[in-house]
Amino acid sequence: PQFDGKLSKAYATFWRNSNNNHSPFGAVWVQLVCAFRYGHDDLDVIGLSFRKDIWIKHIQIYPPAAGEKPTNTPMQDALMKKAGEEGHPFTFVMPTNLPCSVTLQPAPGDTGKPCGVDYELKAYIANEADNPDEKISKKDTCRLIIRKIQFAPDKLETGPKSSILKQFIMSDKAIHLETSIEKEVYYHGDPIPVKVKINNETNKVVKKVRISIDQTTDVLLYSADKYTKVVLCEEFGDQVNSNATLEKEYKVTPLLANNKEKRGLALDGKIKDEDTNLASSTLLGSGVDKDIQGILVSYKIKVSLMVASGGLLGNLTSSDVTADIPLVLMSPKPAGEYHSSQ
Repeated sequence: PQFDGKLSKAYATFWRNSNNNHSPFGAVWVQLVCAFRYGHDDLDVIGLSFRKDIWIKHIQIYPPAAGEKPTNTPMQDALMKKAGEEGHPFTFVMPTNLPCSVTLQPAPGDTGKPCGVDYELKAYIANEADNPDEKISKKDTCRLIIRKIQFAPDKLETGPKSSILKQFIMSDKAIHLETSIEKEVYYHGDPIPVKVKINNETNKVVKKVRISIDQTTDVLLYSADKYTKVVLCEEFGDQVNSNATLEKEYKVTPLLANNKEKRGLALDGKIKDEDTNLASSTLLGSGVDKDIQGILVSYKIKVSLMVASGGLLGNLTSSDVTADIPLVLMSPKPAGEYHSSQ
């Protein structure tokens, strides 16, 4: 994965003018940091830092460092035509095992940077790339948050299937529930067809069918937190009487728009007020250390049957029959040329 950028024209010009006037400034640097933030900056009251840097790299872009320079991308060539001689292209080559951007949704009244994994690009003027004793003025610094996204694989496998056979007390018969989805991966915003088969051999009645989707977030870097939030729950009034069957396909669509108030929900990294979506499922390649990912996200579809006995007390003796299957939610790969970490 690569990130291509260009130092803003204003900063390149400022450094050059300062250099011509024999300014004490040493060089113009660009830094890319992947960090895990697990607390707001305003909580830092006793000298503790609520962030952990996962990966960091610096590049000196002016004066140009010695050595072979990477070939400009078409996007960089287009930007250089606008910037002219004062533009300075640069390229970061990122390890493939770095995590994707994930933001934990703050509460409506929360302020400051949200918790999660983010990538920050910073251009600054300093004598050294990373000297903690050197004070860098804010006016000599510009920052940009970027987002790293993992796209869905090109080859998609057949979707998962699950079945359960549940017997009840004082009955030798059972209810058989089978559920499946056609594909292994679904894209954000697309309807998900869920196939449900019910064979009710008991004397009980299936009153309705409930389909829910759970998002499980596994926070790895600072604790062993794992929590689950329901991102979709819909009920359907299909009734299956005793010794009857039902085979039907239900379409459900999990959307962030329906979960705006849920604090801690994992989202694909948010940039300012730009629209985003529910966090994509985490897919780990072979040999990748999952602890470096910071946050792992997974989804599960649960199909539940609301079962009740017949007669006047039927609703008082109701119970559930539930089957679940894994779901992978991701973004489609854009057509044409792209960089997977932009």
